[in-house]
Amino acid sequence: MRALKASEFKAKCLAILDEVDRTGEPVTILKRGRPVARLVPAPRAPARRPQDTLAGTVEILGDILAPAVPASAWKANRRRKR
Repeated sequence: MRALKASEFKAKCLAILDEVDRTGEPVTILKRGRPVARLVPAPRAPARRPQDTLAGTVEILGDILAPAVPASAWKANRRRKR
């Protein structure tokens, strides 16, 4: 756990907030060498739907609209021999 003087926290407040959010590591704020406050990351809000937990985890690798197999492989497109 990191400890900072109150003056240093005041000067770099926004950067420290971003760091705590990113790393999850708490920071203790000191005033005259004595701990007066502790900055900890806020708890994450639970997802409203299970699908929300998957956001950002899918990667599209190709054309999602094109058929998976060529039309020549379809039985419906083959001509019947008479």
